[in-house]
Amino acid sequence: MKKLFLLVVFAFAAFAVHAQSDNKGATIDFNEKSKDFGDITQGDKVEHTFVFTNSGDVPLVISNVAVSCGCTAPNWPKEPVAPGATGELKVVFNSAGKMGRQNSVVRIYSNASEPIEKVSLISNVLPKGK
Repeated sequence: MKKLFLLVVFAFAAFAVHAQSDNKGATIDFNEKSKDFGDITQGDKVEHTFVFTNSGDVPLVISNVAVSCGCTAPNWPKEPVAPGATGELKVVFNSAGKMGRQNSVVRIYSNASEPIEKVSLISNVLPKGK
């Protein structure tokens, strides 16, 4: 009787593991992870829209988007992104008060299999001409 019980337990465990591996959840895949604007002039505002796809099998929910400084402003979809659908993350970088090489990192928090993704805006801020 013990052997039969153990056999049943192992069968259920194997089935559960197999069922979990078939469901990959939400997956966020960006077309690109960074945008380099090259040289810009101090005070310029540059923006870029990062396009992503939910290549998973459940809706993707972005719970928060955090930026590395107040000079960067994100806008992201507040509604779930269906499996196979695309979404857009618009990011604006304001170079006022900045000088030299800048790398503004944006962290995306979601229910994806990788719960934190990063994209960045890169630029080289030059002084204003007189």
